[in-house]
Amino acid sequence: MELKRVVITGMGALTPIGNNLAEYWDALKAGKSGCAPITYFDTEHFKTKFACEIKNFNVTDFIDRKEARRMDRFAQYALVAGDEAIADSGLDIDSIDKYRVGVIWGAGIGGLETFQEEVKAFAAGNGIPRFNPFFIPKMIADIAPAHISIKYGFMGPNYTTVSACASSANAMLDAVNYIRLGHCDVIVTGGSEAAVAQAGMGGFNAMHALSTRNESPETASRPFDATRDGFVLGEGAGALVLEDYEYAKARGAKIYAEVIGGGFSSDAYHITAPDPEGRGVIAVMKNTLQNAGINPEDVDHINTHGTSTPLGDVAELKAIKAVFGDHAPNISINSTKSMTGHLLGAAGAIESIASVMAINEGIIPPTINHTTVDENIDPSLRLVLNQPEKREVNIALSNTFGFGGHNCCIAFRKI
Repeated sequence: MELKRVVITGMGALTPIGNNLAEYWDALKAGKSGCAPITYFDTEHFKTKFACEIKNFNVTDFIDRKEARRMDRFAQYALVAGDEAIADSGLDIDSIDKYRVGVIWGAGIGGLETFQEEVKAFAAGNGIPRFNPFFIPKMIADIAPAHISIKYGFMGPNYTTVSACASSANAMLDAVNYIRLGHCDVIVTGGSEAAVAQAGMGGFNAMHALSTRNESPETASRPFDATRDGFVLGEGAGALVLEDYEYAKARGAKIYAEVIGGGFSSDAYHITAPDPEGRGVIAVMKNTLQNAGINPEDVDHINTHGTSTPLGDVAELKAIKAVFGDHAPNISINSTKSMTGHLLGAAGAIESIASVMAINEGIIPPTINHTTVDENIDPSLRLVLNQPEKREVNIALSNTFGFGGHNCCIAFRKI
């Protein structure tokens, strides 16, 4: 059977550097850091005292107060970003066949703060289990797409993918394949996360995964820099409306870009550490090129996973060199995590949005905070450092990897 083409017709973002799509994109181009001291809890006894929190956000501006209280922050973020993407798409909600519209979402952790607070309250009590009746519905990772589906009456496939930091990228490719195969006309996809909580910070600190640059948090996320010392935890959501190209064209929708393919792989190496030679990353990018029907020399830009960890950054860049060979120095390579921090399960979504906007505007956001060259990184690679780069981008890739060795890559093309 002939596969259908898939395009992006709407996007929404709620990030540490912007509370909607326009703010997010403007901040990326400006090289704005979203990192600051944590405000959600007392960090006196924590090794890391900073994160990339959402700022100037009042949930009741978007969601009824009573309803918001029944939702964990990660689900609130999902609904807000989803609303923006759906509005941006111009879908006529009343006229579409809602059985052919789905919501496929990504979340690596889900309602961590809800779980934390309920367990703390129980531990502080007298042993009688007095739990909030919304405890489980607030916590479970699949509740985010459920809220979007319920609000709009979308009755197609509805579920959450969980593959750690690759979750939303996995969700997007699942959505692409449902549309490609003709099962749906439209799918709202993306991811959300809200792990800036005592349990999240404490857990990642225990793994020695987070930066501890407490004296200068705004410069702590520094992918590719020789002095990088770990990632910075972020929170938020990104949403994209994917449609069958012919369906979108027939209704006169604006189209941001086409999703031409993607790939999956596993490192099969370690529960948290990347394969130092990047073998799984090599495989996922090769799989993506094949799936998208493109050649290595067709790629103009790669938004890397680039978390600012000592091992991960080098392994990913080695893999890019191995896959793209002589063309690698022609590819503009960046990491927008230098500004947003690492949104875990939402990373793939907001970074895909950044890749699509780079195609639309011919501007590649910088990797900020780079001061010291890492001798382990091939100097011929075209890293976009500290300043944005203007260039035509016809095809862009977005890489997203997760603990457990989960790798995902998505390819976008200008229409």
